[in-house]
Amino acid sequence: MSDSVWETVIGLEVHVQLATESKIFSGSATAFGASPNSQASAVDLAMPGMLPVLNEKAVRYAAMFGLAIDAEIGKRSVFDRKNYFYPDLPKGYQISQFDHPIVGRGHVQIQLADGSSREIGVTRAHLEEDAGKSLHEDFHGMSGIDLNRAGTPLLEIVSEPEMRSAEEAVAYLKTIHSIVTYLGISDGNMAEGSMRCDVNISLRPHGTTEFGTRTEIKNVNSFRFVEKAIQIETERQMDILEDGGSVVQETRLYDADRNETRAMRSKEMANDYRYFPEPDLLPVEIDDSYIEALREALPELPDAKRERFESQYGLGSYDAGVLSSERDIADYFEAAAAGGDAKAAANWVQVEVLGALNKTDLAMSECPVPATELAALIERINDSSISGKIAKQVFEILWNEGGSVDGIIEARGFKQVSDSGALETMVEEVIAANPEQVQQYLAADEGKRKKLTGFFVGQIMKASKGQANPKLVNDILAAKLDASS
Repeated sequence: MSDSVWETVIGLEVHVQLATESKIFSGSATAFGASPNSQASAVDLAMPGMLPVLNEKAVRYAAMFGLAIDAEIGKRSVFDRKNYFYPDLPKGYQISQFDHPIVGRGHVQIQLADGSSREIGVTRAHLEEDAGKSLHEDFHGMSGIDLNRAGTPLLEIVSEPEMRSAEEAVAYLKTIHSIVTYLGISDGNMAEGSMRCDVNISLRPHGTTEFGTRTEIKNVNSFRFVEKAIQIETERQMDILEDGGSVVQETRLYDADRNETRAMRSKEMANDYRYFPEPDLLPVEIDDSYIEALREALPELPDAKRERFESQYGLGSYDAGVLSSERDIADYFEAAAAGGDAKAAANWVQVEVLGALNKTDLAMSECPVPATELAALIERINDSSISGKIAKQVFEILWNEGGSVDGIIEARGFKQVSDSGALETMVEEVIAANPEQVQQYLAADEGKRKKLTGFFVGQIMKASKGQANPKLVNDILAAKLDASS
C-alpha cells in the first residue's frame, strides 16, 4: 500500500491577532516585546470584581474579514465561556464564541503552483481572547507565567476540511495571511505569534466519504513548518493504518528540530469545555448600515489586485500573483511601475528586490532601495544611459550605501558610451588587434559568425569597462566586419 491508496483530509484553525492598540476586554496595551507581565491589568489577571468591556475595533476588524471572504456576518453574536484549566489562563476560562460567531460561512480562492485554483470553504470566524504564555527556559525545574498576551484579541478562522495536500494547506494559509494584512487588521507576523494555526489531519481510503480519526497539531507558526508537519504526520498515520493499527484522536505538537510530531494530550471535544453564555457581556448587535459602511471602506483585495495587474500592466498570471501576494510588495511594484515600464519593474522587483530581501532576511517594508529609485534605474536603462549589467551594480550600491541613481552614475563614471565616433574607434582597435579572429569570421558560416561576433563584442565591452552601448557596438561592428570582406 502507499499514499496513492490514502486521501489526506486537512482543516486549519488559524488564529490571527488583531491589530488593536488595546486588548479585547481591557485597556492594556498589546505591543510585542514588553517585559513580562508589564501589560496585564486587573481585568487580565482576573482579579475579583473586574468586568470585561468589549473593544469595538475588534468587532469591526472581524466583520471586515467576513466581508472580504464573502461570508455571512452575524448581526447578533454572543460571547461564551470556554472552561479549562491551564496555568496561563487566570480566570480558569477563556471568553470565546461558540453557537453565534461574528462571521459565518464564507470562502477563499487559493492559487496552486501548477496555475490551477481551488475554492476552500470557511466554516466560521469567531472572536476570542488569547491566553498568557508559560516560560520554561529560564526557570530550573519551574515554569514562569507571562500574562502580557492574556486578553489579546484573536480572530479564529476555521476552514472546512477541504484541503487534500500540504501544498493546498500552505496556499490557503498564505491566502488568509494576504487578506488580513491587506485589510490592515493584523500584521500577520508569524515569528511574533500574530498568526499561528492548528492543523487537523486525518486519512481515509480514496473513494470513501467517511472521515478518518483526526489528530490536531497545535500552534504551528510558519508556512514551512505547516508543510513539514502535514507531511510527517501524514506519513505517521499511514504507517499506523497500513500496519493494521488505529489512529488515536489526540492533540500533538510539531518539533521542528527533530522533524516529528509528538503527542501532547487526548483531544478534547466541545462538551469537555462546558460552554455557556458569558454572563458579563451582552450579545453584540450590529445593523445593515454598520456592515455597509465597512463594505464601502474595504481596500482593493489580493484577487482583485491580481486581476487588475494582469489587465492594466499586461502581466502574466504568475507574475501578477507574486506581486499582489502582499500589500507592501504590490504598493512597491506600482510605485516602481509609475516610471512607465511595468514589465521591467515586475522583473526587477521579483528577481533583484525580492531576491535581496530573502538573502538579507528583510521584510518588504524594510527595503533600503526606494521604489522611486528603482523606477529611475529602469528609466536609465531604457534611455541607454547605462547597460543592464551596470544597472545591477548601481542597484547593489543603492542597496548597500544608499544615494540616488543619477548621483551614483555620475560619481562612478557609469554613464554608457553612446558616442558613435568614440565607439567606432574602439571597434577598429579591437578588429586591428585580432586579425586571426577577423579571418575566421570572414570564412565562417552564419552560426560561427554569431559566436565570433560575441567574442568581438566582449573585447569591446572589456575595453570600455562595460560602458559601451551594446546596440551601437553591434551595429558598428557588423558594418566594419562586413566592410572587411
